[in-house]
Amino acid sequence: MFKKILRRIKAILLECDNMLLGSVGYIPSHHVRRFFYRVQGMRIGKGSTIHIGAVFYDASKISIGEDSIVGENAVLDGRAPLKIGNHVDIASEVMIYNSQHNINSPDFAKVEEVILKPVEIKDYVFIGPRAIILPGVKIGYAAVVGAGAVVTRDVPDHAVVGGVPAKVIGERKLKNPTYKLGRAAWFR
Repeated sequence: MFKKILRRIKAILLECDNMLLGSVGYIPSHHVRRFFYRVQGMRIGKGSTIHIGAVFYDASKISIGEDSIVGENAVLDGRAPLKIGNHVDIASEVMIYNSQHNINSPDFAKVEEVILKPVEIKDYVFIGPRAIILPGVKIGYAAVVGAGAVVTRDVPDHAVVGGVPAKVIGERKLKNPTYKLGRAAWFR
């Protein structure tokens, strides 16, 4: 009984954190938002920006490298480790999950039955608008995920993937990128 009460308290505290971060997500200054995200335990590299309206599930396990951009209304799941590299461009409304229900469990909705798998996104990746990245996926160096793709398995370095489920549809010709993503808009 005591364990159940502790789990419930932990869940309520996490929901409070998520609500706070959701509110912070609409402050019209990425500098102020970044400050609050770091206070909640998110690691954000120099020059990285998270645009307005982002949603987080347990920010403490999210790590974002340098010069990366997370677009408007993105969902970043930190219930298991989520590592985003340097110079990564994540477009608007992208959803990255590392937690899912165990659909074969008789206790489907129980927290203890949830499957947690880390997600890793390497340097110089571009993820197009409204793409969905599912638990356990690794996206390789300089890969591209097309708009609306649902990524269910690992993406090789330099691959261009698209579709539902995502599959390789091309190869990125830029093999050694060195670009910088640039300055973020002040009020996005």
